[in-house]
Amino acid sequence: MSRQQANSTSSTRPGAVLTERTPRVAAARQLTRRQGRDRADRFLAEGAQAVREALAWAADGRGQVHELFVTEVAAGRNQDLLHAAGAAGIRVSEITERAAEGLSETVTPQGVIAVCDQVEVSLADALAGSPKLVAVLVGIADPGNAGTVVRVADAAGADAVIFAGDTVDVHNGKCVRASTGSVFHLPIARSRDTATVLQACAAAELRLVAADGNTDADLDAAEDRGELAAPTAWLFGSEAHGVPSEVLAAADTVLKVPIHGAAESLNLATAAAVCLYASARAQRRTAR
Repeated sequence: MSRQQANSTSSTRPGAVLTERTPRVAAARQLTRRQGRDRADRFLAEGAQAVREALAWAADGRGQVHELFVTEVAAGRNQDLLHAAGAAGIRVSEITERAAEGLSETVTPQGVIAVCDQVEVSLADALAGSPKLVAVLVGIADPGNAGTVVRVADAAGADAVIFAGDTVDVHNGKCVRASTGSVFHLPIARSRDTATVLQACAAAELRLVAADGNTDADLDAAEDRGELAAPTAWLFGSEAHGVPSEVLAAADTVLKVPIHGAAESLNLATAAAVCLYASARAQRRTAR
């Protein structure tokens, strides 16, 4: 980072490049683990897109970005982010490449990392305001899958995403990256008690629809019958195990995405996209 860049972005004093041993960097490194994130109530957003969305989220007053770490190379590539952070009074600190590696969970760190408040809201807040479309992730362990479903839900115009049961942390670095910034766009709640989540969705007058490839009823037929126009909470399970049997039993209906070709199945994110967009399309058609 040049002297001029440092002065214009409220960074540390020129030449004060932070290393992996610097206390603030060491503290931020604790946020790569779930225990550290939960203890500090903060997480790391890595990469230009995620940081850009984090800064917009903070500017809207929905949370706080506490610090921006950036390598010299990344600073040259992301001047807009540095100026936006500086204008918002957010500390910008240059770090070494090695320090960036310690804050990253990728093979090739992007060199720009924001320390942010956690994005989670309460279950009640996520379901406030008569939601029409909600994605519920049940027992999904893979952070890439979970983050991609958050991205899909955001794109489909869902009102909220809920992480239920023993599901990966939404603040996991891989999950945040897979969401491409969508974790900052819509309400996200987490509850380890799946039954409580289902009860809350039902109380919000959402129809519980589970996605399961082993059932007979399919999405196309349900759409033809007009069932997808109702306010809906879609229940998605892991690719390995699917939606748990007790959740299937609690659902109002269970639907599969029909396979018209020779493919054995769809991956979780693709199936979620088909389901959520089918509901979004039906709801918008009804609203018109």
